Parts: sequence; structure tokens; C-alpha cells
Amino acid sequence: MAFVTTSDGVEIFYKDWGPKDARPIVFHHGWPLSSDEWDAQMLFFLNAGYRVVAHDRRGHGRSAQVPDHHDMNRYAADAAAVMDHLELRGAVHIGHAAGGSEVAAYVARYGIPLDRVVKAVLVSTALPLLARSDRYPGGLPIDVLDGLRSGLAGNRAELFHCLASGPFYGFNRAGARILPAVIDNWHRQGMMGSAKAQCEGIKAFSETDQTTDLAEMTVPTLVLHGDDDQIVPVGNGRVLVEILPNATLNIYEGFSHGMLTVNADVINADLLSFIRA
Repeated sequence: MAFVTTSDGVEIFYKDWGPKDARPIVFHHGWPLSSDEWDAQMLFFLNAGYRVVAHDRRGHGRSAQVPDHHDMNRYAADAAAVMDHLELRGAVHIGHAAGGSEVAAYVARYGIPLDRVVKAVLVSTALPLLARSDRYPGGLPIDVLDGLRSGLAGNRAELFHCLASGPFYGFNRAGARILPAVIDNWHRQGMMGSAKAQCEGIKAFSETDQTTDLAEMTVPTLVLHGDDDQIVPVGNGRVLVEILPNATLNIYEGFSHGMLTVNADVINADLLSFIRA
């Protein structure tokens, strides 16, 4: 397995597939998962001739389970360490949910200043802020996020099973085609990570106001959101395009938070069109 060691001595696992001279596409996973979340996209774009890269966030997946610095500043710096190690330029960065928050932080603070990024995609992201605030009154009440933290501390395995088998993929909707193996794979990825990192990660992706990062993302940015997303309200996607300088919004009727997996054929085609444009 391949690892990068960050400036504070943390080993970050990464995947790097495809021709080294091809356009790189970098994938940033959601909470509480790992880079395995992107299997359907990484194989699709690999077969289309691209170089595909993804890493496990610190405390998640195969990366080191360190006790500290589970915050957006460090997540962006860790991503920059992987990009520096691989010497990636001209990259497209794609993030899902908490991974979208990481993309915004990386692109604004490292990617654009270092001229390493050409486009970005934010999928079902909690940006600009998930927790309700004076600036964003449409956000989630803090007690909802506290409930998520309590559930993780009380019985993480049960919480993860409930999320994967219910609202994440929309499997709790009448008539939904339930995919047990997808539920098992989500649960597997979640349980690989550190409970402490995942608990602190909730604060990082939900209570970090990234309005400034978004305003500095001048590269073409595609925003994707399902209108039946039960994890991050579709309103977040609509707010995003009002802040981003160069954004396009696609809203998918009936699609869930987990549309990257259960609707991969539709999403992959739209990603490819955006990247090729």
C-alpha cells in the first residue's frame, strides 16, 4: 500500500491508478467512509483514460488513527501533501459531502495559489455551512448534529447500519430497491476508521463556515445534489451557486445522498461531460 507522511508525521494512504501523463482526477471521500467510496467513479474514469487518485482522510480508512487535528485546515493540508508528493498539476478535484468541504478548502488555499487545479466538483456537500447560523438560517439545528455525535459514541456500529440501510441511499423510501451489499460496504468502510476522528469530523464538516473558501474558488465548479437527499438538504446546493464565482448546478429528481453509488451511470456521464468541456 502507498502512503504519504505529512508535516506532522501522519501516514496518509492513497491510490494512484492510470497513466502518469494523463489528466488527473482526484476524489475526496465523505464522512465516515474511505477512498473506497469512489470505486464506481475511479474505475469508470480509469477506463476512460484518466489518471485517478484518492486518499483516506486522517483517522479514516487505512490512514493513521491519530488523536488530534481532525479539522478542515489539517484536512486541506493533508490533501496538499498527497498532491505535492504525486506532483499533480492540471487536476480536477471531486468531493462528496465532507469531501466536498475538503475540496473547497484545498482548492482555495493550495490548488489555485499553486496553479494545480483546473476544475472542481462538489457533490451533495454540506457547504457553505451545515449547522444553522445567523448567516445560514436554513441549516440543521445543532441538536441534530449532537444526536449524531451521541449515536456514534453510544453504538457506532448500529448508527452506521441505520444510516446506510435508511436515509443515506434512500433505502427507507417506499418502493426503494434495497442493495444489502452496498449497505455492508458502507458499514465496512465506516468501521475501519477511528471513532474519535469521526466524532471530531462531524464538527469539521458541519460547523466550519467556508464562505471565504467558496468565494475564492474561481475555477469552473459543478455542483450536484439530489432533491431527495435526507442527509444534506438540497438547499445547500442552491446556496452554493450563489457564492461560487463560476458554478453550474445540477439537481437530480428523486436522487439520494448516496447517488454516486446507486445512480453511478447518470452521475458518471455528467461528470465526464463536465471534465471534457
